[in-house]
Amino acid sequence: MPYYVYRIGTLGIPEKLGAAPGYREAKAVLRAAREAPDAGPGLVRMIFAQHELEAEDLLTHPRVVDPTVEGEDG
Repeated sequence: MPYYVYRIGTLGIPEKLGAAPGYREAKAVLRAAREAPDAGPGLVRMIFAQHELEAEDLLTHPRVVDPTVEGEDG
């Protein structure tokens, strides 16, 4: 499964920036997108998914915190 890199815009709409077969390649795309001087507003995220549609679906749903995991906010 490939890694996808997306910019999440101000309205929560994901914009695909790239894809890579491995983690290291995707991390390089992610860094370049975050450090680009002409980068637009929004959060840049990397996600591991079977295909683009699944990646976009996962990015548009809020993450649910596992109540069994203890941490600073729990």
